[in-house]
Amino acid sequence: MILVTGATGFLGSELITQLLLRGEKIRAIKRATSRIPQILTDKKDIEWFSADILDCFALSEAMDGISSVYHCAALISFHPKDKKEMLKVNVEGTVNLLNVCMEKNIRRFLHVSSISALGESKKGNLITEKNHWEFGAGQSSYSISKYKSEMEVFRAAAEGLNAVIVNPSIIIGKNAGKEGSGQLFESIRTGLNYFPGGSCGYVDVADVAKAMILLMESNISDERFIINSENLTYKEFFSSIALQFGKEPPTVPLKPWMMYIAWLGSRVITSLTGKRFGLSAETVRSAFKMQKYSNEKIKKALNLNFKPVDESINEICLHLKNN
Repeated sequence: MILVTGATGFLGSELITQLLLRGEKIRAIKRATSRIPQILTDKKDIEWFSADILDCFALSEAMDGISSVYHCAALISFHPKDKKEMLKVNVEGTVNLLNVCMEKNIRRFLHVSSISALGESKKGNLITEKNHWEFGAGQSSYSISKYKSEMEVFRAAAEGLNAVIVNPSIIIGKNAGKEGSGQLFESIRTGLNYFPGGSCGYVDVADVAKAMILLMESNISDERFIINSENLTYKEFFSSIALQFGKEPPTVPLKPWMMYIAWLGSRVITSLTGKRFGLSAETVRSAFKMQKYSNEKIKKALNLNFKPVDESINEICLHLKNN
């Protein structure tokens, strides 16, 4: 039986959908307060197990009879106030899982990390799995938490656990709804005329889940893989979405100082009202970085072809227009 953490999330639910199509038996961990996503509500072959990854006793019980684990659960936030909780969930939670896996002699462990745990490019070269991550003031708390989580996985691998890591770029897909990357699609749909000057990588959620399954079934161990389809500037990405919605592409380039002022304004409003905004000093910095990621390692290892980003965008926009 396969255990999936983060089962109610965007990636976890897609992964489970693909695993079920392969006839796998699934035990899915969810917190007591989590809502099962619509794409899984009619699936009868899922054994749901209420547990928190910070609860070692519950994890031990959840791991009985399990042969392999997909660890998708993580807290994603760029708010400074969430740093302590994020480190606890992302790092301590991963340590708990790894320790129980070794106690239970789990056959295989796949950890979902992030491109934020990779080093930055040098002189405009593509970022690869070999880029060295450097701690500094420019690193987000989320980046730190994912890097530390990876180090724990490599520590467990050195102690004998059969483990592999994936580093997806920005994950997109029609079932994201209006959260995460889906929030950006909705913003452009309602009219967004601005774009930041940076770039990033993008990949369809179905391709990420497919790569995870193929890696889990392979003999590859103690390695990490960037999962990325294409690299696009934010202007290119925003424009492609706008055109699919029949909107004018954004034409106003944002300047760093503009977003910095907006960030300062959001801090003032938050202090007065308690309402939190998605903008932070970390997101301001990342919006202007030119980040491009190589997918050569995963393509070579699995002979994998990725869905073009334009095709994914078309599917997402069509889904949003019909719902």
